[in-house]
Amino acid sequence: MNLFPLYSGSTGNCSLLESGETRILIDAGVTGKALDAALSVCGIDPHTITALVVTHEHTDHIGGAGVASRKMGIPIFANEKTWGAMGKKLGKLEDRNKRTFETNKTFCIDGVEIMPFSIPHDTKDPVAFSFYAEGKKVSIATDIGYVPSRIEKQLEGSDLLLMEANHDVEMLRHGGYPKELQDRILSNHGHLSNENCGKLLCKLYNTGVKRVILGHLSRENNTEKLAYETVSRILAENDIGADYTLKIAHYDRVSGRFEV
Repeated sequence: MNLFPLYSGSTGNCSLLESGETRILIDAGVTGKALDAALSVCGIDPHTITALVVTHEHTDHIGGAGVASRKMGIPIFANEKTWGAMGKKLGKLEDRNKRTFETNKTFCIDGVEIMPFSIPHDTKDPVAFSFYAEGKKVSIATDIGYVPSRIEKQLEGSDLLLMEANHDVEMLRHGGYPKELQDRILSNHGHLSNENCGKLLCKLYNTGVKRVILGHLSRENNTEKLAYETVSRILAENDIGADYTLKIAHYDRVSGRFEV
């Protein structure tokens, strides 16, 4: 499998998972023009996309989903509550392109097995995904307030993990956000901090998770350098690093191709 983080951040999120001829978009929170540009950088024809799976209904995850479905003729998969919250925002879709999955129950798209598992975030029924194909496991988990043991269990053994490192707590608390928004981000249904991300990755290391991409970084309350240094420090303090690969997913451009 190949994973292409196309955009990852508070202004828009979209990734592409590829297994053989199957190409699945994870969210589409960017304009159609931006998505076309990213796919072009990856050398991928938009008309070869198989499907789009949606994590939740916030605009930075679905802003371009309707356009993508109409332009590429692809089905959109989401759970029932997310459809209820986002349906009108996507514009007119063909009935055959409206597909529903059940949270915490696996489903398949052209040979790729997908587990949409429940996460704590302030939307109707948010999920993260683990993808299984070719004997490998790729997980994408962002927009998570905290990580209960059931989510930790789901992420175990991932051959590649795109994990949220949204903010630095001190930057957030001393930045320009109003206190109400700060409190929302820091809540159990907000976003995961650099520090908490690092602590989680230490636990996952013992299950074989050694390739990680830090994603969904806040432009206002984080920097790529700070996220990388904070997580790297925590890993080093736990004697992890020699056989570990840590990368950053950019908010405004393709972050490369990651093969597993």
